[in-house]
Formats: sequence, C-alpha cells, structure tokens
Amino acid sequence: MKKINFQKEAKKAFLLELEEMRSFSSSKDFNVQEICDAIFQCKGKIFLTGVGKSGHIANKISATLSSTGTPSFFIHPAEALHGDLGMIQKKDLILAISKSGESKEVCDLIPAIKFSKIKLCSITEDDKSTIAAASDVHLRVKVTKEACPNDLAPTSSTTVTLALGDAIAISLLKARGFTAEDFAKSHPGGKLGKKLTLRVKDLMTPISKTASVKKTDTLSDLIVEVSSKKQGLAVVTDKKNVIGVFSDGDLRRCLQKNTDIKKVLVGEVMTRKFKTISSDKLVIQAANMMSELKIFNLLVKDSEKIKGIISMHDILEANVL
Repeated sequence: MKKINFQKEAKKAFLLELEEMRSFSSSKDFNVQEICDAIFQCKGKIFLTGVGKSGHIANKISATLSSTGTPSFFIHPAEALHGDLGMIQKKDLILAISKSGESKEVCDLIPAIKFSKIKLCSITEDDKSTIAAASDVHLRVKVTKEACPNDLAPTSSTTVTLALGDAIAISLLKARGFTAEDFAKSHPGGKLGKKLTLRVKDLMTPISKTASVKKTDTLSDLIVEVSSKKQGLAVVTDKKNVIGVFSDGDLRRCLQKNTDIKKVLVGEVMTRKFKTISSDKLVIQAANMMSELKIFNLLVKDSEKIKGIISMHDILEANVL
C-alpha cells in the first residue's frame, strides 16, 4: 500500500471541489430562473428521481425542499417503472437528476411521463442527452474535473449539484415567505424541534412548587426553604403577590458582608426589580435573555401575574441548547 499524506490529499480534493463550485456559480450555466419558476408554479407535489450517486443527491434535495416549504418526494425510477409512477398526477412535476443524462432507468420512464402529460425538469451535464432533450426545463451542470484522481467517481459534480439544489430550495423558501414558525411545524423532534417549539410554560416550575418566603422571614428561614426545594432562587411574597426574589448569588453577597442570617429579614435584602418573561415565549428566547443579562433564573408571567420560574438548569436538562 502506497503511503500518502492524508491531510494533504483530503485538502487538495476539498479545494478542488470548492473551485468547481466557484467556477459553476460564475458560468452561464448557472441560471435557475426557469426551473425555480416551474417548481414555484407547480400546483401539485415535486418528485425527484435518479439512480446511483445522482439518486442519493436527488433524495437529499427532495428532503431539503420538503423541509423548506416545497412538498417533495424521492421516487426511485426502477420502482416507478413497476407501479409507483401511479402516485404522480398530471399537476405534479418530476425533477430528474443524471450526470450523463442517459441513465437507462430514467430514460425508460420518459414515454410514461409524456403520456401522462407530467412536467419534466432535469439536471444533467449534457444538454443534448436523451433526458435533457425530453425535458420541459433543463439545467446543465458540467464540471471541469472530478476530485477523483481518475476523473471517474462522481465527486465534484455531485457536490455542485447538491449545492445547486440547496440554492434552489432557499430561493423557493424566500419566494414562499417561509418563516421559522413554518419550519418548526415540519421539525418537531430533536434539539432543533425543541428550539422552535418548546415554550416557557412547558418547562417552567409552577409558582406553587417554587421556593417561597415572606418578606418578614429571616435569611435563615430562606436557606431552609431553598434547600428543601433544591432551587437556586426563592420568590418573596406579600399577600400572595410576588414582590421580590432572592437568589443564591444574593445570599453569597450577604455572607461576604458577614450578615447575621438569623436576624436580617428577607425584605431588607431581596431584589425588588426582578426580570420576567412571558409564558408564551420560546424557551430558547428565555435562554438568550438569561445569557444577555448574565442571570440564571427568570420569573414567568401570564397576563401580568407571576405563574412560575424557569432556570438555565431546566433548559440545559431539557437539552434545548
């Protein structure tokens, strides 16, 4: 086995693909207007197809389109030839991806696509290929050199096509006015889903379960209460209304001044101007607010009434960040 410098060779391939992307972006072939118009104006769903490496790229582009406001499905041409074409209707659109433009499985689909009067778009490197010639809209993606030293394995060409698919998807996203709220509807799971959907009210500790003291209690009483609830913050109440808060940071500052915790009343040292956040805000907004203010807890309000607290510890445990 020939000994090589993996770092050097990997970087060489990476930069070669980057250069091919730059070259394509400045070429006359980079013209997505017609294909974007066709997809945007389509009244049905978008189906992408392809085989081999082109099929993998088509599958990924389809997933990106679906998650950014353009309903899309990947359909394998071999499966389409054996019945799955029945799921595609006249109002739909097919986008075929093929490096050569001569992929047999896709070519075999063309007569059925034409018979059903389904709009066909394609991305190939040859605008005179069978697939390109049969397409209503064609986009040429031609690279000078593959990253493969034998110039055989699709590498630069698939990278450029994938990036082009992302560019088309983002252009359509902007055309549709697709928002973060829209994005959240199709991404409810995982950390990303939590960032986009989890509300403060879903994670807060209700005020009834929060460490609570009166302004006439001593710091000694407060320490006992906070320890029993295992929280870093206590709310201070007066006739069921929250009038202040006292954090573990406040306690440390008092102890540094040699304060007599058995004599000093909570009302004398509590924080009266506490920070709040609406219960309908996103948890990620609460986290950003805490980060900006350099605090670890926020009181949660609903219709101007304090309903609970949310802490950075709660947010981290929920795996939102």
